[in-house]
Amino acid sequence: MIKCHLSRIMGEKKLRVADVARAIGIHRNAITLLYEESATRVDLETIDKLCDFLECKVSDLFEHVIDKN
Repeated sequence: MIKCHLSRIMGEKKLRVADVARAIGIHRNAITLLYEESATRVDLETIDKLCDFLECKVSDLFEHVIDKN
């Protein structure tokens, strides 16, 4: 399973979904899906823009968690 840490990072930086979406030029719904960890697909351009804007690495934004089921 892939865990997205966007909500934590945005909380630390006191950012809102609308602010991030506007700043990087990505539709608000795409950011919301990542924020709520309900996205099933993510465009590489979106990841690139998020990492640039948030000044983080891909590994800061996403984490692979082994499913123990």
